[in-house]
Amino acid sequence: MMTSKLPEFVPAKGFKYTASPNPGWTYGQGVESTPEGRAWAEGEKAGWKTIDTSTADPRQLYATLISGIVPRPVAFVSTISEDGIHNLAPMSWFNQVSSSPPVISIACSHTSKGAKDTVRNIRATKGFTVNIISEPWVEQANICSIDAPPEVSEWAISGLRTIPSVHVKAPRVRESAFSMECELLQEVNIIHPETQAVTTTLVLGTVRFVHIRNDVIDPVRGVVDPGKMRPVARMGGITYGSVSTGYMLTRESWANKEQEIRKALGDDLGGRKL
Repeated sequence: MMTSKLPEFVPAKGFKYTASPNPGWTYGQGVESTPEGRAWAEGEKAGWKTIDTSTADPRQLYATLISGIVPRPVAFVSTISEDGIHNLAPMSWFNQVSSSPPVISIACSHTSKGAKDTVRNIRATKGFTVNIISEPWVEQANICSIDAPPEVSEWAISGLRTIPSVHVKAPRVRESAFSMECELLQEVNIIHPETQAVTTTLVLGTVRFVHIRNDVIDPVRGVVDPGKMRPVARMGGITYGSVSTGYMLTRESWANKEQEIRKALGDDLGGRKL
């Protein structure tokens, strides 16, 4: 796809809430109950492509997985080497693991030379920061994915600015409206079953401090307003996505809904008819 021929980017103005895709859904009702659902179910007639991961081409498998596991949040990770070289890297194999204690995960694939700078730096210093990327500076963050040598700091290339952390040596990204100071909790090496080579390192980090810019906080709920923070998401290939619309779905409790569910579906709820 030629990006020069794409329409101009239009920044989202706030976060728009809509009704859910099927607000009239009720217990046991299949996807075919709406026109959109029937069109979705019709697609199954095209059949399935099944991939045996043990024999698939590694590059194609990588492309397939990142195209299907979407959208992914992006961790913009700041680290410092033992020699004092600052490093910045965006990583989309990232998520929250626990809130009590607060733990996040990032996974970094290895190259033919071994672990990347981010993993080596975290091993050496035990500290790092994770900064959430917003749309106005996504290009500055993306350039930090360049395969610069270890002695080169991505900060100068990106044009982004540092702001001191209060607990770890690695600085936060001043432009980030949501940053976390983390300490290494655990490192897990993913080993290929055939070659016994380490292909990826999973890093678990304990969040020690969270920094939120006041202008992105919802004044009523005291949490981040996505329309103000304008976070980005990763899709397949080199594609990023915007987060500008959403809908709310209630998380029901069995204690409150059991009678209603049994009235609608009867007592045979054990899954024997699957």
